Amino acid sequence: MRQLSASVDRDILEQRIFFALKAIREARNCTTPQALDVFNQRYEELRRDRPDDFTLPREVYGQDFYS
Repeated sequence: MRQLSASVDRDILEQRIFFALKAIREARNCTTPQALDVFNQRYEELRRDRPDDFTLPREVYGQDFYS
């Protein structure tokens, strides 16, 4: 995946989904559905590579976020 800013990773890890999507859209100049695809890919990479950095289990993360 093309490099994203470190702030996107921080936003993902801290459940700031809206801000992560906004940063991805601005960095990639893409649509919201495209940004969601990038977000989901990066989320999975972080879950795999840095599982201890997440404070919520997968089942709860983003539970009340609607796009």
